[in-house]
Amino acid sequence: MNSDFFKDIYQVVKLIPRGRVTSYGAIAKYLGTAKSARVVGWAMNNSHFDKSIPAHRVVNRSGLLTGKHHFENNNTMEKLLNEEGIKVKDDRIKNFKKLFWEPIKELEL
Repeated sequence: MNSDFFKDIYQVVKLIPRGRVTSYGAIAKYLGTAKSARVVGWAMNNSHFDKSIPAHRVVNRSGLLTGKHHFENNNTMEKLLNEEGIKVKDDRIKNFKKLFWEPIKELEL
């Protein structure tokens, strides 16, 4: 996989505001590769080497914590979100639409 694309993904993820979440697909769409949400997921799985990348703020398109298995343990992602005031129930973000951060609208291309 192109490591420059991973770096681009990480740059966007670092811009997600505290207390907000986005999706793999929204990041892919912002980067002009709408069909590469899965690649964004791979980048998040490989991002744990850098604690400045808030991978816990990236979830699937319906607010599900699909990446939780790639953290220290199955509770780490939810714990990090809770620390930012984001409530999770049954592995899904509560008020997902309200908390959703859309990079294509929030950032200038």
